[in-house]
Amino acid sequence: MASLLLALFSVPQSQSEEVNPFISPIAIFLIFIVFYFFIIRPQQRSQKKKEKEKADMLEALKKGDKIITVGGLHGTVVQMGDTSVTIEIDKSARLRVEKSAIDRLE
Repeated sequence: MASLLLALFSVPQSQSEEVNPFISPIAIFLIFIVFYFFIIRPQQRSQKKKEKEKADMLEALKKGDKIITVGGLHGTVVQMGDTSVTIEIDKSARLRVEKSAIDRLE
């Protein structure tokens, strides 16, 4: 019985062609190039575009603008500073937040 199993699992392998050792590194390099130009590079461009749009929005910010912060607070700008702004959330509630914490205009 053991000899039958051994005979079944020890099938002689056919001779295969030799593979060029430079094919594998070239294929990996080409895959990296495809990923870079179709995935990584476009994503970097869109991220830079979003950063520029946000910087332009923060520069154009003025008193009376309605904003939404990163934390989700809605308010109106009442005072501007160099790096921070004071926003009015309610008639009696004012908060000072960093300009970088402003997400978008309402």
